[in-house]
Amino acid sequence: MEAFAEFLAGIDDPIHLERVGEVFTWVNNKYPNLKTEIKWNQPMFTDHGTYIIGFSVSKKHLAVAPENVTISYLEDEIKKAGYDYTKGMIRIPWNSPVDYSLIEKMIDFNISDKADCTTFWRK
Repeated sequence: MEAFAEFLAGIDDPIHLERVGEVFTWVNNKYPNLKTEIKWNQPMFTDHGTYIIGFSVSKKHLAVAPENVTISYLEDEIKKAGYDYTKGMIRIPWNSPVDYSLIEKMIDFNISDKADCTTFWRK
């Protein structure tokens, strides 16, 4: 996760930094074959050159971006988790627990659905 060191160093709030570090470590441990990259100043995990999931931080939340198709696919579960979301991202408030089973479903879906994908983003 050396690729994320500079990004993590830019997080001033220690609570936010701890949360982001926990999430990145969890993804890295659960999916050691995914590559860690920074693109467009955002940390992301990729597989065979295709985007799987990305993250960003704001004052109010940790944003998870698994691509629109994945959000549509898991929309009911995102609602059940109580997370606010848009077409492109899910917002996990800093004071809310991270639903790791939901993140796992997002990553598993993208790895499976994009197994034969030859582009970074879905077409």
